[in-house]
Amino acid sequence: MKGTPETIEQFYKHKYDEDLCVEIKKNTGQFGVFRVEDRIRTGTTSPSFIRRNFFKIMLLQGDSIFHYGDKSIPVTGNTLLFFNPHIPYTYEPLSLDSKGIFCVFSNEFLNGNFRLDLLKLPLFTTKDQPVFSIKGDDFSELKAVFEKIIKEADTDYVYKYELIKHYLCELIYYGMKLKPIEYNTEAVNAAYRITSVFMELLERQFPIELKIQRFEFRLPKTFADQLSIHVNYLNRCIKKQTGRTTTDHIAERLISEAKALLKYTKWDISEISYVLGFEEQSHFTNFFKKYTNITPGSFRQV
Repeated sequence: MKGTPETIEQFYKHKYDEDLCVEIKKNTGQFGVFRVEDRIRTGTTSPSFIRRNFFKIMLLQGDSIFHYGDKSIPVTGNTLLFFNPHIPYTYEPLSLDSKGIFCVFSNEFLNGNFRLDLLKLPLFTTKDQPVFSIKGDDFSELKAVFEKIIKEADTDYVYKYELIKHYLCELIYYGMKLKPIEYNTEAVNAAYRITSVFMELLERQFPIELKIQRFEFRLPKTFADQLSIHVNYLNRCIKKQTGRTTTDHIAERLISEAKALLKYTKWDISEISYVLGFEEQSHFTNFFKKYTNITPGSFRQV
């Protein structure tokens, strides 16, 4: 896992089969449209809490909680959502009866023809949470635009992407007319959400099964950067929820993995030291002894 945002190509590769990835890249590489129901059927409805280097517009029919930056926003019914490369996000697993459509696209996809810098639009500023509850005629109009995008994407029309760009612009300008959802910040505990995502990011680095793997996120600040929050805020949230420090959690998981590697592999201690992120074996030995009162070599012989 890297500290850089997920690219649109990585999104396709991770979420969809190779044939679809090749087809998308051949056609445009910078745009895709998908039904939420299809994602649910494949079990890929909850993205990781990371930043992406592309934009996403989603029309959702269903209930969930969206974690957007350091905010958690409950949604119900029909919701229009916009996501941009500045803010990490994820959402709770969707119910089996959830429906909807979403588009992913790069800034360049629109920039080429429309000279539209999305990151300069109010809809995509970092201070707002562009999540809109949609009612009545608004929902019908928006759904019709999304359906046009899906229909056009399946055609062989030579100018289909030009039409799709117009539809995306329609969604963007429509969204700028709407009022964001007003939500109770106490409805979802932000400290709980941040702690949960921290634990997910920590656990996702394990198990280490290959010598080419490496434990990269070892410092609280590294995690805070991934969550786009200040490290002091991260530390307060972790302490509030667990009664323990961020460093304690990282060290505990690191020691657990170190013990497993020492016990169940024949790797040299220098190799284990490397994959766990230590530049020098002596640093690993001192770290291990600090938390276990025994050296790695002695532990392996027990």
